[in-house]
Order: sequence, then structure tokens, then C-alpha cells
Amino acid sequence: MPPRRSRYVCQQCGEVSVKWLGRCPSCEAWNTLVEELDVRESRPRRAAAGARSVPATEASGWEEERRSLGVWELDRVLGGGIVPGALVLVGGEPGVGKSTLLLQVAALYAERCGTVLYVSGEESVGQVAMRARRLGTVHPRLRLLSEARVEVIEEVIAAEEPELVVVDSIQTMLHPDLETGPGSVAQVRECCHFLGRIGKERGIAVFFIGHVTKQGTLAGPKVLEHAVDVVLHVEGESHSALRLLRPVKNRFGSTQEVGIFEMTAAGLKPVENPSELFLQERPMGSPGSVVTASREGSRPLLVEVQALVAPTAFGGTPRRQAAGVDYNRVSIILAVLERRVGIPLQTHDVYVNVAGGVKTTEPACDLAIALAVASSFHGRPVDPSTVVFGEVGLSGEVRSVGHGEERLQEAARLGFRRAVVPAGARLERAAAIAVAGVRSVEEAISAGLGGSAGKRGGGSA
Repeated sequence: MPPRRSRYVCQQCGEVSVKWLGRCPSCEAWNTLVEELDVRESRPRRAAAGARSVPATEASGWEEERRSLGVWELDRVLGGGIVPGALVLVGGEPGVGKSTLLLQVAALYAERCGTVLYVSGEESVGQVAMRARRLGTVHPRLRLLSEARVEVIEEVIAAEEPELVVVDSIQTMLHPDLETGPGSVAQVRECCHFLGRIGKERGIAVFFIGHVTKQGTLAGPKVLEHAVDVVLHVEGESHSALRLLRPVKNRFGSTQEVGIFEMTAAGLKPVENPSELFLQERPMGSPGSVVTASREGSRPLLVEVQALVAPTAFGGTPRRQAAGVDYNRVSIILAVLERRVGIPLQTHDVYVNVAGGVKTTEPACDLAIALAVASSFHGRPVDPSTVVFGEVGLSGEVRSVGHGEERLQEAARLGFRRAVVPAGARLERAAAIAVAGVRSVEEAISAGLGGSAGKRGGGSA
């Protein structure tokens, strides 16, 4: 078979060129020409003999064939387990634990189900084996291969017939029909399609480890994310042992779930009680600290919202900073506090943070942010045994949020005795916790701080 030639196609106008150009001659856009394989010469058109469609009522799925990977937090994120033939892309910052997690998964899957092939394009077999022994993830059915050529990997898969393949990483793979080096746009895309086709045809689940750019996005073309079934991001700070696994795309489950792990000397361990982990270092009786009941996927999660209000130095423009919550949402809540409650924040710097490195975008945290800012402004702490949740509207009203009963049950389980919630929340089954229903932010501040803290006029920091 003659070698397949490559061509360069503009991603904006579709202009085709036989060589790479910095500027498209048609639309005059810069750096839009991407190398593609010209398959017309090597793949003659064949008639689709016997091809026919299948009624949806007769088509069989693989839902009943889901298999657990042995790590319940990963199973939760995937939707209950791995589906045969699924293509999963795992990305994250260098050193966050991508290879560690998948090496643990490979060993557990080999122990529970069958042969697993771990392909490393960056490390030798001895290096991977040394890391596996350090993590205690050595198993006879865990096969190690140090190879970057996809045609060799195909031969090994055909000979050993594994049930799970881990590719570490997709940026190191090399397709023989392309002249560009590993990591280029064309190589990454073609290798992903090549190995993905093998997994789909043989019913083998394939995990790809992907590098990320300086902007935090997966390296390679955006089509790489479209070519797989599941895209997972491993998040975590270098100074913290906490790791979060978030799905960006999931064809077999929800993208609202989140897996929580803790980095230890023995690898990544699932956190059994994440709420207790986030609240274990919470300061008691400190102004600006409020606990809210957020929700990540199918489970409630209690986190601490912190706020610090300080006078603006030299009467300049006040600073607004937010970590772990949406900055625009915080700006709206501060405007509501100024206009509807009368707290003069235009002369104060405001800093809002979610402790523990957690990121939440749920509107249920609005009321906790407002109460934390008011608590810091007045210098009066909220009762440490109180949990707060609710959505704040522009008129200063407090709106109800879903799954209120589950949030209260989680709070009661952790020892909270009182909750400030929207008055319109439908709580059919009362939890073992005192509930204070509020209709406005001013009522919530009065209920949380007591006295006249929520009335117009405010106070001094």
C-alpha cells in the first residue's frame, strides 16, 4: 500500500493546500491550516454490501454490561462503571495524579475482571513497574508496554486481547503515515481515531491521558474531545492533597457528578466523607465564616464560605476578589447588599473564598455568601452550628432551591442544629434540625446574626 499523503486544510474556510502556510490564501486568517491525511489515494471507495439500519426498539445496549473499576468515586463520575468500547480522556496539570490514578484503576480492574494493557510512551517498563510497586498496584494480569507506535500497539492488542487499555499519554503516540513528530495536531488526532477504532471494534474500553496547555485546556485540537465518549479533568493544587475529578463530557452519565480523592503516599484514595474533610479546620466563632449545603451531582456537600471585608485604603476603588465561586455572581450579591440591605460596601474591599479548594457555581450558595459578607462587615460571627443555603434574587428575595431535604439531612448528620433556608422551600420530611425560613436577605442576616444587624444603615467594620 503506498504511503498516505497529507494535506493542509483551513479550519475556517476549508481551503486546501499541499504545504503548510502561515496565512490562509483564501480567508487570510493566520495559523488556521491544520494537517490532515489525504485518504482519497489509499482508500478506494467500496460498496457497502449488506449494510442496513436497525430499529431502535430492537437495538441492544451495553448498559447491563457496565463494570465497576474498583474505585467508587470514579465509578460515580462515569455513571456507574465503565462501558465496553468506551473512550475516556483524562486531563490535568502535570503532577496532579493522572498516571497514578489510572495505574491504580488498571491494577484493580485486572484483579476484578481480566487482562489490562498499560501503554506508556513516556516511561520504560521498568519505570512503570517501579511506580506500580511503590503504589502496591502489581498484578499478574496487568501487562506493561513501553511503545509509541500505534501499529505495534494494535498488534499487541490483537495478540493479548485485553479488556482495558490505558494510553499514557496520547501526545506521545506516533502514526506511521504522518511525517510530523509526536504531539502535533495531526498526530494526536489520527492516533486517537486509530486507537479508538480498535476499542470500538473489539469492545475494549480505552483510557487516554492527555496533556494540558498553559491555559488549562487539553492540548491538541478541540476535535480530540469530540472523538471520545468521556472527558475527565483532574483538579488540585500543589500545596493541597485534595484532588477533584470533574466530567466535562459524558455520553453514559451525568456531567454534574464530581469525584473527590486525597493524595497519599500510597496513591489517590477516595474520600468517604468529603463534607467532614472540608469542615475539619473550620474556625469556630470567626466573623465571615458560614457553612453552606451545596450539591455536587447526586450528593449534598457541606463547604465553608469565607468573606473578608476591610476599608479601602486611601479612598480608592474598592477591590473585589473571589476564589471558588463565580466572580460575577459575587458582584451581584454585593450590589444587592448595598441596595436592598443598606450595607455601604462601596468604601470597602471584599474578598470571598470557598475553603478547601472547592469550586461551586450553584445558586444555593448565594445566601451563604451574602451572610458571610454581612458577618465580616459587622464583625459578628454566625452560630457555628448553623447551615445556610438559598438563591438570592435582584430584589433581595430569597428563592428556594432543589433537594432541600437531602441538604438538611447531611447537615444534621454532621451535627448542625439550625438551618437558615428559603421560606418557600418544600420540606416534606423534617430533619432533626431547627429550620428558620426567610423571605429576604435582610431577614436572613437578622436570623443569622441576630438583633438589628440586617437593618438599613449597616455598621462599621
